[in-house]
Amino acid sequence: MSEEATQATRRSISVLVDNEAGVLSEISRLFSRKGYNIESLSVGTTVDPKVSRFTIEVLADDRQIDLLCNQLCKLIPVHSVTLLDPAHSLRRELVMIKVRTATSEICNRVIQIANIFRASVLDVSPTTVTISMIGEESKTDAMLALLAEFGVLELARTGVVALERGEKTIYDHTKERGEFDLGKSAQ
Repeated sequence: MSEEATQATRRSISVLVDNEAGVLSEISRLFSRKGYNIESLSVGTTVDPKVSRFTIEVLADDRQIDLLCNQLCKLIPVHSVTLLDPAHSLRRELVMIKVRTATSEICNRVIQIANIFRASVLDVSPTTVTISMIGEESKTDAMLALLAEFGVLELARTGVVALERGEKTIYDHTKERGEFDLGKSAQ
C-alpha cells in the first residue's frame, strides 16, 4: 500500500436516511464503535420531508473511509452513501461570531472586516457586534483569525454542508434506484 493511501485526511460523506427518531444515534454509534470522531456533522430534511441528508466529516485514510461507507450502507434507515470528492463538490458552513467592541472605532473595524469577507452584521450593541458568514472553512478561519485580536466572545458553527458539482446527485447511489428520483416526483 502506498504512503499516500494510508494518510488520514478529512473526508466528507453524504448520507440519505429515513427522517425518523433514532437515526442520528444509530449513525453516531457506528462511528464510535469503529473508533472515529465525527469532525463535523450537519443534518436536515431534503425535498422529501421523509428523508434527511447527513453531511459527515471524519479523519480517515482510503481503507478506513471505504469501511465506514460500506458499514453505513448496511444500516436499514440508510438509502444512499456518497463519498464526496473535494475537487468536485461544493462545501459551505454557516458561522456566527459575537465580537467584543469596547469602542466605536473597534466596532467600525469589526464591521469593515465583516464587509471584506461579505459577512452579514446581525446585531450591534454598545459593547458587541454579531456577524454571520457562509463560506468555505478556510475563509471563515481567516476571518476568525482577524477578529481574534478584538476578543471573540461566542462562536457557533453549523458544520459543513456539501453537494456534488454538476448533474450528479446523491440520488444516483440509492439502494433501490428510482425510489427517490426527484425528476419523477416533480412531474
